Formats: sequence, C-alpha cells, structure tokens
Amino acid sequence: MGVNRIRIAKDKANLVQALTASKDTTGPFQTYADVVVFAATLGAQKNKRIPLGTISKKEPAPIGLEIFVSRGYDLVLKLIAIAETKDTKIISPSDNVAQEKRIRIFEEYANGGLDILRDELRGAVDYSEQLLLLLSAERFQEELTEDSFDLSRFL
Repeated sequence: MGVNRIRIAKDKANLVQALTASKDTTGPFQTYADVVVFAATLGAQKNKRIPLGTISKKEPAPIGLEIFVSRGYDLVLKLIAIAETKDTKIISPSDNVAQEKRIRIFEEYANGGLDILRDELRGAVDYSEQLLLLLSAERFQEELTEDSFDLSRFL
C-alpha cells in the first residue's frame, strides 16, 4: 500500500476529473486534493464510508500526501481519523500503522462522499450551482447533530 499517497477509486475517477477546473472542464475545485477533501468531509458528515475496490492508476493518479500537507488538509485527515476511531494515538507521526489506518479511513470516507456527489450531481450541467444548492440545504437544515461535520464554511 502506498502509505504516502491518497488513492481514488477507479469508478470515481471521471467524477473527480469533472469536478476539477482544467482547460477541458469548468469544475468548481482547483485541484484533485480539493475534491477529495470535500468528498471526505461530506462522507464523514453523512457517515458513508465505502472501501475503494479498484484503484485509479492514471488520471487522477494517487495523490501525494505532501499535497494535502501543503494545502493544510492534513488536519482534516487527522480529525476524521480521530472522529472515527475515538483514539488520539491514530495521529502519531512516528507510527506507520496508525498513518496507514488514518489514510485508509480518509480514502474510504472520500469514496463515500464521491458516491453521494455522483448521485447529487447526476444530470447536472453546472456542478458549481448544484454544489451550492447542496451546501445551502445543509446550512439550513434544522437539526445539526453534535457529532456531524458542518459544511457551511465552504459557502
């Protein structure tokens, strides 16, 4: 297992590409890492964790962990891992087993979040508009449980 890389399921690769801005697309996110972090927080909020299955080898290839660190997303990985395991030892920088588990938890929540996004964005022409509707619905939801992630800061 590539401990220093965040992998994406092959069946979600096209969605991740479509959500990322490029010369061919008008996706709302700047990088693959942005898409994956958003999807992981959505998956964690909705408690949807799905094992990856077949891994995308090409576009998008597994993303180096240093990309997440440079964008400040390593804290999200750690928070999701602590919330899932209820154990702060999962964020130990010197424990390779803990790092592997932390990454696997994050990947599986990202895969679950991408599954949710695929359903929410099906048939949409403008992904940005559809994502705003999704976030607005979350923001104005009457009941926020204490242990859920609040996605409204992305508005």
